[in-house]
Amino acid sequence: MELGSLDVWMLVASALVLLMTPGLAFFYGGLSQAKSAINMMMMSFAAMGLVAVVWALWGSAIAGGESIGGLFGNPATDFGLYSTLNEAPEGLIGIGFGATFAIITTALISGAIADRAKFSAWMVFVPIWVTLVYCPLAFMVWGDGGLLGEGGAVGDAVGEAVDYAGGLVVHMCAGLAALVLALILGKRRNFTERSSHRPHNTPFVLLGASLLWFGWFGFNGGAAAEAGEAGLIWVNTLLAPAAALVVWLITQRVRGEKPTALGAASGIVAGLVAITPACAHVDPVGAIIIGAISGFICYLAVGLKYKLGFDDTLDVVGLHFVAGLWGTVAIGLLGRAELIDGERAGLFYGGGLGLMGSQVVAVLVTLVFTVVMTAIIAYAIHATIGFRVTSDVETVGIDRSEHDEDAYIFETVNGASKTSAGAPRE
Repeated sequence: MELGSLDVWMLVASALVLLMTPGLAFFYGGLSQAKSAINMMMMSFAAMGLVAVVWALWGSAIAGGESIGGLFGNPATDFGLYSTLNEAPEGLIGIGFGATFAIITTALISGAIADRAKFSAWMVFVPIWVTLVYCPLAFMVWGDGGLLGEGGAVGDAVGEAVDYAGGLVVHMCAGLAALVLALILGKRRNFTERSSHRPHNTPFVLLGASLLWFGWFGFNGGAAAEAGEAGLIWVNTLLAPAAALVVWLITQRVRGEKPTALGAASGIVAGLVAITPACAHVDPVGAIIIGAISGFICYLAVGLKYKLGFDDTLDVVGLHFVAGLWGTVAIGLLGRAELIDGERAGLFYGGGLGLMGSQVVAVLVTLVFTVVMTAIIAYAIHATIGFRVTSDVETVGIDRSEHDEDAYIFETVNGASKTSAGAPRE
């Protein structure tokens, strides 16, 4: 079999998307406290290992196999990828691409529970969650006969959901799961707006944001089958985060703050998330509008945790849920018919409320399914092995207690060593 140009591009895109998870590890590691940096990075790497294995054994089949009631694929249709290997080995490229999406989605959740989650509980949560939440939702939106897609009960009734690269499946899903875990685990000790810590390593945050932006060109563009479509996706993936970055910094200035590196990085992520579902369905001006609005609303959203009283440590809800929701709904406003299906268009392009209705229904289904299923899984783990570390462990630092490692060891003038947790190194 000769490797076609589309296959080559998808292989490259898969590598780019896989790189996003180490990028996320740097992003989260830099945002966290120094005494939690290793734990935050390890949660992303653990997701890479666990989700990849689950995806190969049964996850891919659940996300894309023969439909069972429009809710999920039959895991027996391609268990262990045997059917694909024997019947259509070229399909392994697409399966690998899908695995990278499942990995990054799961890793995103960890930012909401920084400083206080048991690593062992995370290792149990990851394979269960990706099996029972991510894979079924991916099937409902993208699978053949999925509930929200063409041939699905809801899709046929109100119109199929439009989600090119994961506003629903990746970002809303991860953001909602993060909110559920943050509520179940509770707040960090002494959590207040006044005591909120600054990133311990801002260069790590910028490095992580850079790797995420770089990988996102593969994330959004990996499934593009035509040069024109790929070009539009690339440009939109450049413009939306650029606009969000600028608006975030302007908003900081207008509100009397200094424009910060953290604000720039957060704006980039907000814009990337918002354009994800719409990257192939809006024109460049639409991408700028989506990005600019995401920069403003996400700036406001990240502060809501203090007013509403939940501890989303690294703003997974404020960035991924809010921007994913906005980007999904924005298709109903700014989507162009010639870039969707030739028939449906957004409200601003004369399409009426039909497309918006499809998007809102898909949002509601995603919200209910993700929240209920994640709550069941998290409560079960919390009630059995426990999901949260003790107060003493949280004080000393989760790196030392969960991994017996320290992110930094500082040598003093007299030769003694101190760790990032502030304790002498034995």
